Amino acid sequence: MTVPLIDGFDRIHRDLRISVTDRCNFRCAYCMPEEGMQWQEREKLLTFEEIERVARLMVERYGITSIRLTGGEPTVRAHLPVLVGKLAALGVDLAMTTNGVTLPTLAADLKMAGLARVNISLDSLQAPRFRELTRRDDLERVLDGIEAAKTAGFDPVKINVVVMKGINDDEIVDFAHFGRDRDVVVRFIEFMPLDADEMWNNDRVMTQAEILAALDDEFDLEPVARTSAPATRWRHRDGRGEVGIVASVSDSFCHTCDRVRITADGQFRSCLFATEETDVRALLRDGSSDDVVAAALERTVAAKWEGHRINQVHFIRPRRSMSEIGG
Repeated sequence: MTVPLIDGFDRIHRDLRISVTDRCNFRCAYCMPEEGMQWQEREKLLTFEEIERVARLMVERYGITSIRLTGGEPTVRAHLPVLVGKLAALGVDLAMTTNGVTLPTLAADLKMAGLARVNISLDSLQAPRFRELTRRDDLERVLDGIEAAKTAGFDPVKINVVVMKGINDDEIVDFAHFGRDRDVVVRFIEFMPLDADEMWNNDRVMTQAEILAALDDEFDLEPVARTSAPATRWRHRDGRGEVGIVASVSDSFCHTCDRVRITADGQFRSCLFATEETDVRALLRDGSSDDVVAAALERTVAAKWEGHRINQVHFIRPRRSMSEIGG
């Protein structure tokens, strides 16, 4: 049963997440099972023109001000700078979440096309552990990608770290030092039940309080005023950067969430943990007018539930993993 939260977009929804592909050049346990996945057929993915149409409609009718490109891994989508150019022309804050591997060759072109910011996913700074988590020996390429993003002029460059107890929780302080030394912003993310291997359980969640305790033992931090962004932030009192924690599990921010999502195959989702989707692709391809598409979007948002209910008995895990939904 869903609990209606709002009547439409007009009050809180300003952030659109668009997954441009379900494919990836890693096979991370968090996103996809070890045996791999059955990818969507190319014709089932939204075209750049279809993505632009939906994005334009949402910007012009509902005041969407921020768009983030996700995947899978968005940079495996051919001619990505072309899509970036189309979306940048809408006048939004355009960002991308990536694993960083291809940024040494793509960063400059993406920046020139109008991409404003990048978030780079990186869950370990230790080569053997990175290889175990991603099943690829590409840590140095990701580190080169971070430097390429900075050289291209992306500012800030953010690093997303999913913290898992018994796996990489011993690297929290190392990542914070990495952020200070490399002049990048580190965001620690609580482990959420969206992993493809369904290994998630609450015992593996390193909570915000536990992450902050580890940081407080090493650094002198002060809180930054909270916004509608998913991360709670702290800055170093000496002025050398900041860290953030996305506490989706232990300190849910559902009441301030301003995000909606479109998957690579054109399914509109009002929540990362939604169990139902609206088939926008079908509407786009059957000749439906913008008014018809907009009405479908509005119905989905109007039925948005009050919260994801992780750790509650009636929580229902989404059938899709993160790589299929988009982060």
